[in-house]
Amino acid sequence: MITYCTNIHPGESWEETFSALRRHLPAITSEYCPTEPFPVGLRLSRRAAWELDDAAENRFREWLQQHQLFVPTINGFPYGSFHNARVKEQVYLPDWRQPERVEYTARLATLLDRWLPPGMPGSISTVPLAFGRDLPQQELAAVRNNLLSALEHLDHLRQKSGKAIMLSLEPEPGCLLETTGDVITFFEQMNFPDTLRSALGVCLDCCHQAVEFETPAECLEQLGSAGIGIGKVQVSSALRMLDPERTLLEGFCEPTYLHQTVIRGEDGMLRRYDDLPKALRDHPPGQGEEWRIHFHVPIFVERMPRYDTTRFFIDDIIPLLDDTVLLEVETYTWDVLPPELQEDTVTRSIIRELRWLKGQRDETNRRP
Repeated sequence: MITYCTNIHPGESWEETFSALRRHLPAITSEYCPTEPFPVGLRLSRRAAWELDDAAENRFREWLQQHQLFVPTINGFPYGSFHNARVKEQVYLPDWRQPERVEYTARLATLLDRWLPPGMPGSISTVPLAFGRDLPQQELAAVRNNLLSALEHLDHLRQKSGKAIMLSLEPEPGCLLETTGDVITFFEQMNFPDTLRSALGVCLDCCHQAVEFETPAECLEQLGSAGIGIGKVQVSSALRMLDPERTLLEGFCEPTYLHQTVIRGEDGMLRRYDDLPKALRDHPPGQGEEWRIHFHVPIFVERMPRYDTTRFFIDDIIPLLDDTVLLEVETYTWDVLPPELQEDTVTRSIIRELRWLKGQRDETNRRP
């Protein structure tokens, strides 16, 4: 299945969220798949999730049926505001040390369990535990307890409805779960019960792992060997610059989102910075360097006149994935993209991304 994440559309209340869905989804599906059901990669804030009372939920369910839409996944990463304000490191809060994250995730799971078609696996993507690369042991214990509470709720839903939903931790630069190796180490340390283990996996974001200079083959091999499931793959692309000019890098410094930066020098060493402005302050660009920046750009863009992207990661991972893996385009940065990377409208850009990804997957399936 191929979808896109509706976190590209601003909206924190349920009324704002539903209004955006009604405005964009029919226009997108009428061009992309006019005669086929379309999966919705739904983003719900904590506020929207709790504003969805029975009457509103019934209207939403009827609207989904009317437009041949269904919900296989929810983005449960941003708890609060995600557009038109400073997000930065606040996007991780509350994190998995805090009970509010459990409450929010359980609410999303309850909703998804009602919407998920019978026999179809579901997923909820969530924060990579916490922002920062280290936690005291007592805080790791709180993380484990909170995750167990969420997994027990998922197991309870499964036993009642027969629907399996995977809580999918999303590794991201600068976080406690940053690399694929971090994920494997965490799972080993937590030693979750076998009865709950299958309900916890990862959301593999192509942009994030490309910024870490990982390759699709090594990510998938390591996760498979460790028995860690993939709830979905977020198909996204990052900025890549070789020997960049400072003025070019400064053009991508903006105040809304974190743009974690990893620099590989001529010596092969990786130097990590939590945001692009900090990297520019502490590490003047030098010769022989490659800069990879967590700045989502449209996935159909391979290169621009003065910089490249990490689209090669997407090209390389698609042939390695089973057809059952959900592919979710996630280019949420529309409002902060430079003009040269914007289509006429956000709707046209989404349609182009979906068509490009479908073409790549279809081409892979045609190969002998």
